[in-house]
Amino acid sequence: MEDIVLHTGAEHPDLLWILGPALLSFVAGLGIGSYVDRIRAWFRPESDPMIE
Repeated sequence: MEDIVLHTGAEHPDLLWILGPALLSFVAGLGIGSYVDRIRAWFRPESDPMIE
């Protein structure tokens, strides 16, 4: 039972294939989160020339 609780997956042969994309997606999420106002403004501009 202790083996199941203490198992962390560190001996997994493809650990880099799991951690690499996880780290990249985390960094991408931080980047998108820091520019969310600019991205939102790009999709919804404040003044639309078609409306005025």
